Amino acid sequence: MLPSWEPLWPYHAVLAVDARNFGALDSKEMQRVNADIPPLLAQALSASNVSAHWKRRVFGQHTGDGYVAGMDPEVLPALVGHFPDALRQALGRRRAENPHLNPLQLRVSIHVGPLPHSGLGVPMVHTHRLLDDKALRTVLERGNPEITNTAVIISQRVYEDVFESGCVNGAVLPAHFHRHLVRVKKFEQPAYLHLPGFDWGLADPDIFEPSAGDEGEPGAGAHVTPAPTDPAGPGAVNFNQSGDRGIQAYNFHGKGQR
Repeated sequence: MLPSWEPLWPYHAVLAVDARNFGALDSKEMQRVNADIPPLLAQALSASNVSAHWKRRVFGQHTGDGYVAGMDPEVLPALVGHFPDALRQALGRRRAENPHLNPLQLRVSIHVGPLPHSGLGVPMVHTHRLLDDKALRTVLERGNPEITNTAVIISQRVYEDVFESGCVNGAVLPAHFHRHLVRVKKFEQPAYLHLPGFDWGLADPDIFEPSAGDEGEPGAGAHVTPAPTDPAGPGAVNFNQSGDRGIQAYNFHGKGQR
């Protein structure tokens, strides 16, 4: 008798977005932001040439201050290569067309994994842990909201699947994605930050360093410093971390090494 087996759930690219400072809005403003986010996503995904996939999305749902949905993983090269800048432009148009509104800033996380049609599973939890990353929040808090309206984080799995396959769409480079350790609750994994068009060699290192009173908070214990020019190419950084998880060091030279 052949052994029984359970089929694996289908893989989905999971896209989640969150509006910065949503809790500071009044009820009317909250409703406006909640209503604006899906059309903004649709505009950016259409500009990324994946609108057909977006129309077939699964487990799409509002999260109050954001939206989450799953798509076929074949859209990952477009989500990584085109979508961030397309979303930045869509948000810029919203600001220009509605000068009476506060500029909208969005955090974005992109992950991939097996999920049922309900969307309930570990990859969904990890997508939201990435969205709660302290450094991701910090770059939007420090940025001018009229200029820096989009901050993206992608999981290591997404980074490897896209860049190591050579399938990335658009003009983005590995150096446009800055690797650091995400620590949120019990979640602790490397991931990659991206600000459309931003050169991470210009980043202030203390974005990734713990401040006084941060011990035990998400992102605490991480330290990122720009590396000197390396033969491996532009965008090289060294990542050193010490803590109770025993993770000691990562060296990233724009090629996705671990």
